[in-house]
Amino acid sequence: MKIMGSNIKTANGIKDKPKPKLKFPKLEWDMTEKKKTSRQVKSVPPYEDEFDFVDAYSDEDSSLTESEELLPENSAPSAINCAFIGVGGGGGKIAKAFLDIGFSRTILVNTTTKDQPDGVDENNFLLIPGADGVGKDVDLGRKILQENSAMVEDAVRARLGTPDWIFVLAGGGGGTGSACTVLHDSLQRSLTSAGSSGKVVYVVSKPSAQELLNTTIANNFEKVKSELSGFPHILIDNERQLQLLRNKVGMLNLFPMANKNFAKLFAQVLKLAETHSDIQTFDTKDLEKCLSTPGRMLIGSTVIRDTSRRDLGAAVLTGCINSSPCEAPSGDSKTGTLLLVATSSMASDPKISKNLEAAFSYVGGRTETLFSGVYIKEKVPGLIAICVLAGCN
Repeated sequence: MKIMGSNIKTANGIKDKPKPKLKFPKLEWDMTEKKKTSRQVKSVPPYEDEFDFVDAYSDEDSSLTESEELLPENSAPSAINCAFIGVGGGGGKIAKAFLDIGFSRTILVNTTTKDQPDGVDENNFLLIPGADGVGKDVDLGRKILQENSAMVEDAVRARLGTPDWIFVLAGGGGGTGSACTVLHDSLQRSLTSAGSSGKVVYVVSKPSAQELLNTTIANNFEKVKSELSGFPHILIDNERQLQLLRNKVGMLNLFPMANKNFAKLFAQVLKLAETHSDIQTFDTKDLEKCLSTPGRMLIGSTVIRDTSRRDLGAAVLTGCINSSPCEAPSGDSKTGTLLLVATSSMASDPKISKNLEAAFSYVGGRTETLFSGVYIKEKVPGLIAICVLAGCN
């Protein structure tokens, strides 16, 4: 038998042609890692060497984490999780009053440090760049706040946490405060992104009669007033505050005292909504319904020392309106709240109890929906009444 091709002869005969050896590519490195070839790929440099330019170009302060920026929780009792933002010089002074009574989740937003109240921690202050004040130019104020709305939104998230309600405080005659509504979308977005069901509520002061003689101040107030019409808001009348406090405090402390009184009055409503009552309770849902009513709100209080009077209902409503820092309503309101704080002896007296019921009926007849609460406290100078009318004309 003839075999084609080259054969290898051996002593045992002819062997087949040996199979060719397969060639494999050389490994880049020895698997034992004892020896590496010259073609081995160099290891990737560590992060700090290759990407150090990231931090070099960043304007963020890496030394501050979000938890470190977060302000302490409010120590003031409240039925709702809320935060306060003072915009401009006047708004910052109102915000300072809320800070002083325990609402730590408060920031002051301004275009200058010159209007910053004394005693405010730097963590509670946010300086908006772009101008050292706006000189009562509301258009410039709107422009600067609009351009920095993301900065304000970030500060709300980092410092105020996840409030359910945000109260914006502003002076209605200045350029920055009168532009506060330009932040509405950013603030409402902060609430929505946090899953909050609350709203942004505005508290804006109306300039005094003398201040309104300045055409610029008057125009600024009219602008912000018209922009507030669709939102829940409180207009504090500075002229009424002057009349109520003029003979009780000097000029130096007049507005600080007015801001303090308003903050304590408003805080009392938030507190009573959290307080249990064996008689009649004004709860969180009632409070939220009242605060969410679009339009203007009036808040006022009075003390009735003669609880045996037949016209107790009229005395309560009239007293709250007359002593309120807000303008009197021109008609009925959409929602109303009447909170009464009485001693146990008052609540135990059948005649006084009948008069209290009549008071609720009287106030309820002047609003579409009335929320009410009766609370017992022994050391009070008389029957304390707090009234909130929302959705006023």
